[in-house]
Amino acid sequence: MKLYTKGGDKGRTSLIGGERVCKTDLRVEAYGTADELQAHIAYLADLLSEREGFAQCVDDCRTICSRLMCVCSFLAVGRDGDCKMANLEEAVCWIEGRIDALQAELRPITNFTIPGGCKEASYAHICRTVCRRAERRAIEAAENFDIEKSVLVFLNRLSDYLYALCRTITERLEAEEILWRP
Repeated sequence: MKLYTKGGDKGRTSLIGGERVCKTDLRVEAYGTADELQAHIAYLADLLSEREGFAQCVDDCRTICSRLMCVCSFLAVGRDGDCKMANLEEAVCWIEGRIDALQAELRPITNFTIPGGCKEASYAHICRTVCRRAERRAIEAAENFDIEKSVLVFLNRLSDYLYALCRTITERLEAEEILWRP
């Protein structure tokens, strides 16, 4: 099978089920942003794999990348399409458990944190902000199309996980946690 089909040369693409839509369709924008997030998280996993003490976080990132493929599939369902995957409710429970585990290591704070401290934490903040954008794009798509609700919940929890991961990275690498002081 060839990598290129020429089917998208005029700015249109196919959704699951065969519906042809413009590449600026809200669903395409949503799954494209989730795909972008997946690439960022994969790079974060590569950064963390070079450090001691982050094996579980690397595994988490790889699991998240797999779940983001499910997110993309749910967002890519067209009018006559059907996504045969189970919803993401189990993934939501799993990620909540991982958030709790990371939070248990951290001291409580009452201020917002400012990105920085070390390159790994800064990159995790980039992942977090791309996740927030992916969530907004998915919400926008859900306002206009029938989108699996667990997609929105998963993306919301994922941004929380990424925030907890930012703080965990800063703590474990003994980097400065920069707190916002208004």
